[in-house]
Amino acid sequence: MSWLNNVRNALSFVVPKKDTPENLWHKCKGCGQMVFLKELEDNLHVCPHCEHHDRIGPVTRFAYTFDPGSYTIIPLPKVPDDPLKFRDTKKYADRIKAARAATSEGDALINARGTIDGHKVVVGVQDFAFMGGSMGLAVGEAFIRGVENAILDNCPYIIFTAAGGARMQEGILSLMQMPRATVAIAMLHDAGLPYIVVLTDPTTGGVTASYAMLGDVQIAEPGALIGFAGQRVIEQTIREKLPEGFQRAEYLLDHGMLDMVTHRKDLRATLAKVVDYLSVKQAA
Repeated sequence: MSWLNNVRNALSFVVPKKDTPENLWHKCKGCGQMVFLKELEDNLHVCPHCEHHDRIGPVTRFAYTFDPGSYTIIPLPKVPDDPLKFRDTKKYADRIKAARAATSEGDALINARGTIDGHKVVVGVQDFAFMGGSMGLAVGEAFIRGVENAILDNCPYIIFTAAGGARMQEGILSLMQMPRATVAIAMLHDAGLPYIVVLTDPTTGGVTASYAMLGDVQIAEPGALIGFAGQRVIEQTIREKLPEGFQRAEYLLDHGMLDMVTHRKDLRATLAKVVDYLSVKQAA
């Protein structure tokens, strides 16, 4: 046993276990360094050592994006939880229940209305912690509900994407959400309203092939994985090694797929400028 374990065991007699939380530290997925959790939260869940942007859920994202105290959650539309009565190693209905218990969310896309620097916006946030942010009936309906509310409020719709793709447990019903989301975006354009996409890590599969790449302005967080098929699948198919950094935000920016890559600490200010600029153009 190392000296550190000896010290830890000795301290356990002085400080009761219930008074020493286990989650005081966070191991960075980028550099592997241990970061004090309070320091990570104060730094917007960005590693102070390597600038790795951690994945964050809707509640945290809304707090970082909206003006303080300005937003309200838009209720999720009601859809069948398990339309195909699907089962693999586990019932799909049980997977949904487990995801809801783990995230306290109804499904993988949550919308809210509020203001950014005083400008009205509707913001949608995908939660990768909810079944990999996968797109099914509920996500498709939530996306359409977000667009409808933006049209109702005469304001931009901003979406933060984070998804592994279509939800396989819903089969063709999941794939149907791709054209449905595309039609919803066309409705937003017909109303003369901006559609702004912020791609976060990871954004892949059917989400990338539909609403994630259709923004009037395409923004990404640094280092975000963005693509359709995975790198390993592509390499096995074409029998070639892909370039370094392939499918990362910076690579896509260099090759014209994005308008900008923005650090999380600058993201709210950037969105405020974009919304302000597009609102001026709309009024003109």
